[in-house]
Amino acid sequence: MAAVAVLVLAAALTACSDDSGGGSSAPPPTPSVRQSSSAEPSPTAPSDPAAAEKEVKQNWEKFFDPAVSQKDKQAVLENGDQMTKVLQGFNGDKRGQQVQAKVEKVEFTSPTDANVTYSLTLKGATALPGASGTAVEQDGTWKVSVKTLCALVQLSGNESPGPGC
Repeated sequence: MAAVAVLVLAAALTACSDDSGGGSSAPPPTPSVRQSSSAEPSPTAPSDPAAAEKEVKQNWEKFFDPAVSQKDKQAVLENGDQMTKVLQGFNGDKRGQQVQAKVEKVEFTSPTDANVTYSLTLKGATALPGASGTAVEQDGTWKVSVKTLCALVQLSGNESPGPGC
């Protein structure tokens, strides 16, 4: 049963990812030219990308930690106060209580949005490597997006995600 859930979860998360796949039309730099980093903030990243990436990873892993309280998970979930019922459904699912996440990559798409690549573990065993989700900066905190949570709740098959999804 868990294997079926993992396969469904993998397919849905892959389908929910937003990979624009756009490439760059600029030629690659020549080996003799060393590119320097600019002090100007990037329009596709927060002003301190390293600090933001660290916070995304910490909050993402906190959200998927079964030992963390519902209240603390709401604090790192986009619109957390409005997502109580959906979060209860996710936390109430037996698989949701056994799942943890390890963030592998954070790619900023704007100063307040990021694509997150992570692996889900079920009872400590990697069940879904390379899953895709999104994080958003809201009220000064990087949070797991509602879109990501809703996709996971829909995959549980136990109930509809509820209001907010």
